[in-house]
Amino acid sequence: METELLARIAAALERIAPPPAPPPSLEGADAFVWKPEGNRLIPVPHVSRVEIGLLQGVERQKGIILENTLRFARGFPANNAMLWGSRGMGKSSLVKAAHAEANAQIPNSLALIEIHREDIRTLPDLLTHLRAQPRRALVFCDDLSFEKEDADYKALKSVLDGGIEGRPANVLFYATSNRRHLMPRDMIENERSTAINPSEAVEEKVSLSDRFGLWVGFHNCDQDTFFAMIDGYAGAMSLPISTEDLHRAAVEWSVTRGGRSGRVAWQFIQEMAGQLEVKV
Repeated sequence: METELLARIAAALERIAPPPAPPPSLEGADAFVWKPEGNRLIPVPHVSRVEIGLLQGVERQKGIILENTLRFARGFPANNAMLWGSRGMGKSSLVKAAHAEANAQIPNSLALIEIHREDIRTLPDLLTHLRAQPRRALVFCDDLSFEKEDADYKALKSVLDGGIEGRPANVLFYATSNRRHLMPRDMIENERSTAINPSEAVEEKVSLSDRFGLWVGFHNCDQDTFFAMIDGYAGAMSLPISTEDLHRAAVEWSVTRGGRSGRVAWQFIQEMAGQLEVKV
C-alpha cells in the first residue's frame, strides 16, 4: 500500500514538473552567445562588426583567416586559429568579418558562437551540444589568456586536439590574445625555475598554443598603414573632408591616444563623422 502511494505521488510530481529545456539549436540566427547556466545559446540578431574590405594593414592575416574560414564553411578540413599580438589591430574584427563573408558567399553555412573567457571550462559541454547539430559552427573566444593558478587551460588543451572524441568535425575554434603563448612570461619562467623537470613543465604550459594549427600575428602599424585605415573608413562613409585635413587631424588624434592602431583609426573616424554630421 505504501509503495503504491509513493508511486502515485511520484507520478503526480512528474506531471506538474516543467518539461525539460530543449537542447540548444543553431537555427534562427547566424550568431550566438554561449550561456552555460541552463546550457543556452542566446541569439545575436545584429553582430557588431565592420566589412572585411575595410580592414586595412592586415592583408596577409586577412587572407589566411578568410581562406581557412571559407574552406571550413564549404565542408572541407580547416585549422583552429590563434590570432595574437598588439591591441586594437583588428584581431576580433577579422574573425567577425570572416564569418560574415563566409555566410555571404555560402548562405546559412556557418554559425558564430562566442564563449567568454570565464566559461572556457564549459567548452566540452558546448561541444557536446554542437556535435549533434547539422550546421557548422565557429566557436570564438576573445581576449583569451590564463594567469597563475588557472587550470582552465588544461580543459581547452584536451578539447582542441586530445580526448577520445576529439573536436567535432562541424566545429572550428578561433581565439584572440595579446599573448602568443596565452600565459604571462613570468608564469612560464616560474614553472622553469621551480619544477623538478623544468623543460617538461614549460612544455606543458606552452603546448596549449601548439594545439592551434594557425598562429596569426598582428603588430603595431606605421603611419602609412594608419593613414590607409583612415582613408578606407573615410571613403566608405563619404566624409566631406580633404585628405590633407583628414590626415592632419588623424595625426593629432593618434598622439592624444598614445599610438596608432585599427581601433584608434575607427574611433577617430567616429569622431570625424560626428563632427561632420555624417550618419554611419
